[in-house]
Amino acid sequence: MTQSMRTDTRTPYLNGGSDWRDTANRYALLPLRVFLGITFIYAGLDKLTDGAFLQASGAGSIGDTMRAVRDSSAIPALVDLALKSPTGFGYAMALGELAVGIGTLLGLLARLAALGGALISLSLWLTVSWASDPYYYGNDLAYLMAWLPLVLAGAPVLSLDATWRSRKRQRAGGV
Repeated sequence: MTQSMRTDTRTPYLNGGSDWRDTANRYALLPLRVFLGITFIYAGLDKLTDGAFLQASGAGSIGDTMRAVRDSSAIPALVDLALKSPTGFGYAMALGELAVGIGTLLGLLARLAALGGALISLSLWLTVSWASDPYYYGNDLAYLMAWLPLVLAGAPVLSLDATWRSRKRQRAGGV
């Protein structure tokens, strides 16, 4: 009669056979999703409810902000494009942030939402916070880097995308 020694030292946790490390890996991006989702929803709502922001000129307006950063931005042509219709650009920015935030928080088209968030952060880094010295004082670069894991991984748990994938597998007869 042979005796076997158990070499598995991990303790099962939650999902039957998974251990706590597997569970932590599955949920690792969830705090980032929640933070970025809430932050972008707040940013969009803040812009839409700020009477001064959506004006073409005046203190705190998108127009004055764009004119102030034009000469110090990495891509002045991008700022010039926004200055053609500052109010329209302000609404586009606010609605884009809302869409990205809602999509990220709900995990709805999560990779597309994250890509939108990354593009918004990239455009803000190249324009508004480009002149930050040293560069790490500008938060838009950090937001850009925070979006990249979500662009790559999407929202694999606690998301509408995951629910749809699961239903699609069940209809196809898979597990």
